[in-house]
Amino acid sequence: MAPAIPTIDLHTPDGGIPVPLLGFGTWQLLGEQGYRAVSHALAVGYRHLDTATAYGNEDVVGRAVADSGLARDEVFVTTKMPPDAAGRERETLERSLRQLGMDHVDLWLVHWPPDGRARPETWRAFQAARDEGLTRAIGVSNYSLAQIDELVEATGEAPAVNQVPFSPWDYDASLVAGHAARGVALEGYSPFKRSDVDEPVLGRIAAAHGVSVRQVILLWHLRHRVMVIPKASRPERIEENVALDFALSDEEVAEIDGLAARR
Repeated sequence: MAPAIPTIDLHTPDGGIPVPLLGFGTWQLLGEQGYRAVSHALAVGYRHLDTATAYGNEDVVGRAVADSGLARDEVFVTTKMPPDAAGRERETLERSLRQLGMDHVDLWLVHWPPDGRARPETWRAFQAARDEGLTRAIGVSNYSLAQIDELVEATGEAPAVNQVPFSPWDYDASLVAGHAARGVALEGYSPFKRSDVDEPVLGRIAAAHGVSVRQVILLWHLRHRVMVIPKASRPERIEENVALDFALSDEEVAEIDGLAARR
């Protein structure tokens, strides 16, 4: 039976779109190794996959979904447009869809601000693709709150998602609150790379629950309603990352929040 992964509703003009808070990151998962990893992730219960044009593995992700036996609407698929494709937005998305073997994605992100700028014209192209049904939701990645505000001022619509580096060491209550106030879901990447897995606080909490430090880090994200997309290639790590059937106390969450002060 698939694990019970909590969801969050993405704000869209048509209403909320539910997405699992825990996803499976696919950066650097290429070829047959990538196919096996994504296939195993789907087999053990992941229903949210994150890829990007720049990863060069959209075909691998699409093949794994097609071969999984799951209906297309059972898997939430995200891909991202590289910043140097600004001005060729629709062409880039159509290429991604061909690679994925899908007629739409669930979420399409601007991978980085093109030329370091918000680029409302790119955001308008994203809105047009969404309105045509090529993607269910649209968002950004690595944008600042000021850049998000620029998009809202120019177009009247905030991104559904902002995907940023995130971990206990990156925790900033004002950043989390700022996204929530704008109706933008926060999604974190590199949760382990940006963490000190040897941190005694995390070790003690993990030992108290009989789980790994990585599991504690992931559940901490979920407690903050921040989506998180850990990458793994080994079956045992893929399974470990989705086994989050324990609970962190409010005191433990607060203690983990405090690690950011050590940056």
